[in-house]
Amino acid sequence: MEKHKNLSIFVPHEGCPNQCSFCDQKKISGTQNPPSPDYVTQLCEEFLPNDAEKGASYEIAFFGGSFTAINRQYMLELLQAAYPFVKTGRARGIRVSTRPDAISREILDILKRYGVTAIELGAQSMQDHVLKVNMRGHTVADVYSASRLIKEYGFSLGLQMMPGLYGRDDYMQYAVDTAEKFIEIKPDTVRIYPTLILKDTLLESLYQKGMYTPLTVQQAVEICAVLVKMFNRENIKIIKLGLHADTGLEDSLVAGPYHPAMKELVHSHIMLEKFTQSLECMPHGDYVICVNSRKHSQATGQKKSNIVVLAQRGYNVTIKDDNSLTGDNYTIIKEGEKQCI
Repeated sequence: MEKHKNLSIFVPHEGCPNQCSFCDQKKISGTQNPPSPDYVTQLCEEFLPNDAEKGASYEIAFFGGSFTAINRQYMLELLQAAYPFVKTGRARGIRVSTRPDAISREILDILKRYGVTAIELGAQSMQDHVLKVNMRGHTVADVYSASRLIKEYGFSLGLQMMPGLYGRDDYMQYAVDTAEKFIEIKPDTVRIYPTLILKDTLLESLYQKGMYTPLTVQQAVEICAVLVKMFNRENIKIIKLGLHADTGLEDSLVAGPYHPAMKELVHSHIMLEKFTQSLECMPHGDYVICVNSRKHSQATGQKKSNIVVLAQRGYNVTIKDDNSLTGDNYTIIKEGEKQCI
């Protein structure tokens, strides 16, 4: 089977009953106008393969707003436009994102009828105080309740979280707390979006008044590294880490831990932690670290940052490729003793 692909269709700020502290969905999605059913049909015709076998790798994904809270007739029209492509096998299903308080048995019956297979909830935080001050309009109890219903109906469940939200200073602690509660729920997937400050949002106002300090890139990397290890231990798939580069986003970004390669930074940090732990048992000196070639850049670090940090700690390291190693496995040898395969 080919690598999984999404045909992402943004429904910007449609259905949201309030304006969250961090949110301007039109800027996040880069889309100003809600899609019409005809536009959905056109996109599906152009993007999805005609081969059903290849179609098994594709999902039609309605993102950007609160899909199940939009006008009911409009929601049905979008689903009716997408569903024929699921029935013919050109896509394996439909994925939607929505709010935890916009899930009910009635809604789930409709989604099941029209080929929806995965539902993602924008939980963002699992602390009621943080949800309240960020004007989310839902509670932690809503997340638990909606998740339970979604799993009962047999949908794939995704949860989204935002480390660094306004309301708590101990960003690491409350990110870990949210992750622990996600793990209790046992979602199939998670997305991790470190909080960014966009123009014309409440967070921008709080930031300009000195009432909110966003995460730095390094803080976000360290927090996300902890979260990645937590979810990996529980075999919960992380399908997104950080927001992707987007013209609308970059133009409206005021502050916060934005980096176009956040995922790469996080995995590089995790590898540095592993290397450090292994090298601490060895005398200072020159070493070769062998990794699979696919992990070479992560092992080296952006602008060779891992090499620099290890040198500062007394370990002069060279990264070499050894494709007999798989995944994140690595070996460390004393320089000159042997070579990687």
